[in-house]
Amino acid sequence: MENLFPDIYVPSVYELPLEELRKKGIRGLVFDIDNTIAPYDVADADEQLVELFKILKEKGFRLCILSNNNKKRVRRFNQKLRALAVHKAGKPGTKKLRKAMKKMGTDAATTAIVGDQIFTDMWCGHRAGLLCVMTAPICERDQFATWIKRGLERQLMKLYFYRHKQPN
Repeated sequence: MENLFPDIYVPSVYELPLEELRKKGIRGLVFDIDNTIAPYDVADADEQLVELFKILKEKGFRLCILSNNNKKRVRRFNQKLRALAVHKAGKPGTKKLRKAMKKMGTDAATTAIVGDQIFTDMWCGHRAGLLCVMTAPICERDQFATWIKRGLERQLMKLYFYRHKQPN
């Protein structure tokens, strides 16, 4: 079950503990899109997110967006972000994640995955040996397949917060 829990939990990507990540040797950040950095039904990155990615790049982080969504969705969303972008990632599978790390010039010890879902993002990250950072979902709207999993994810996160004494 520990492979499903995050190593770090933050309410949003705007609260990433950048100094802590740096101290842990993290140089690459892999972001999920849907409900991690934008609602699933928003086509373009907003200016706040563009600014965050700019700051992260200035701080020396290598960035990637890794999504199970289709090529059209991922390409359009990445237009303003200008990060490495991977579509149809097959999470929790790790094949495309490993290819992305190779392109970023990072490895499992120097890469963190950031996402809002246990059964895709966290599981994928742990299977690949990455540091896993979980965020709260940006909004309540979800694609149907994701919505089905959210109930079980909420129960697992209650256990996580109980074990880690963090508010839920």
